[in-house]
Amino acid sequence: MNILEYENYQEKKAHGNPDFPYNTYLCSIPLDFPEVPLHWHEQMEIIYIKKGNGIVSVDFVSYEVGAGTMVFIVPGQIHAIQQKEQHKMEYENIIFDLDMLKASPMEKASTDYFGPLQEGKVLIPTLLMPEHSLYHDVAACLNGADEICRGFPQAYELAVKAQLYRLFYILFSHAATEEPGIKKGRRVDRIRPIIKYVENHYTEPLSTKDMARVAGLSESHFMKFFKTTMGLPFIDYLNDYRLTMASRMLLSSDDSVLTVASECGYENLSYFNRLFKRRFGMTPREYRKG
Repeated sequence: MNILEYENYQEKKAHGNPDFPYNTYLCSIPLDFPEVPLHWHEQMEIIYIKKGNGIVSVDFVSYEVGAGTMVFIVPGQIHAIQQKEQHKMEYENIIFDLDMLKASPMEKASTDYFGPLQEGKVLIPTLLMPEHSLYHDVAACLNGADEICRGFPQAYELAVKAQLYRLFYILFSHAATEEPGIKKGRRVDRIRPIIKYVENHYTEPLSTKDMARVAGLSESHFMKFFKTTMGLPFIDYLNDYRLTMASRMLLSSDDSVLTVASECGYENLSYFNRLFKRRFGMTPREYRKG
């Protein structure tokens, strides 16, 4: 299961078609899944909290978020969504390709705004809360796009783009420009291919030796770097990722526990059961029954 499919499983409202890459999804933590593990992608993502409270991390900075909060995630940023204590959280995921807003590679919108944003040279706010001065104007754009897509009227694509252009006009007019010579943290740049590799290969046997090769490091250097960056050993991270994906599969499919374990990289069922109970406090069968 791809991480975007996992993250946006519950209720998908496809805004358009492959030629118009703008989609929104309604999600709930922990009702749909316990968490969305660290991942990144090339699309722009906006997380719009509707109800409750939770935690969103962006490039290893954690934010406590509540109803109304908007989180802006630029392509390439590493992010995750977690439950806060026993709180529930409902949110809308808005995911779209920034290229849809570029008229041409050399057009000013590309060269001065969206290109620099993707390259990390222009910094827009990560969080907007209801008390922020920009909040209501930005929220009006997102709410307007949602309203347009409820009925998909003729030429709705143009109307959605108009809302997005208005949104980015507001954000860019208050954006900061990164100082020359300052690059994104090397830690984030180096961990990104590791996270993506786990996302794409977690169903396969993976060792620290394999991942050291992916990272271009010696095995000992990789183990030290990963634990320093992520706060836990790689094997613990891999198991946590696999168990999170397994929990989603248990709720979203009728596959046997053995099949779920195998598809999440566990060939030993008793080992999988033991790890799962340690993580969730119940067996996979108990978890599926709710």
